[in-house]
Amino acid sequence: MQQPERPRGRVSVKGVVFQRGRVLLLRNERQEWELPGGGLELGETPEECVVREIREETGWSVRCGRLLDTWIYHVSPSDGEVLIVTYACGLLDPEAVPVLSDEHAEVGLFGPDEIDDLPLPDGYRASIRAATAGSSVDVGN
Repeated sequence: MQQPERPRGRVSVKGVVFQRGRVLLLRNERQEWELPGGGLELGETPEECVVREIREETGWSVRCGRLLDTWIYHVSPSDGEVLIVTYACGLLDPEAVPVLSDEHAEVGLFGPDEIDDLPLPDGYRASIRAATAGSSVDVGN
């Protein structure tokens, strides 16, 4: 007897980007807030992916910094699992205004003390905290 096909896992590379001490988040179709980023494409490094995805989703140009975390996100039974890889990223233009793409419903900038009250997966909270705990310039913009 043939086993039913399981949904294949995917890789999504996300960036923690701060502007003046506030982290950039995007609200998705599930009404959750998430870090900007997306799917790793064939032949692309995770660092290239996060820079490209942030530019596509927000118009922001960033540099990729240190790896923060990796974790498995169980999206839903039908959507399967996603390996989330998060990086600290530095905003290249501290005056840039994020532009909302058609991939998300809303864009927001939140202080680290505001993220506990948001519908935000715990893995993203952990990545934001890891970015703020570092001594890197990535969070200083």
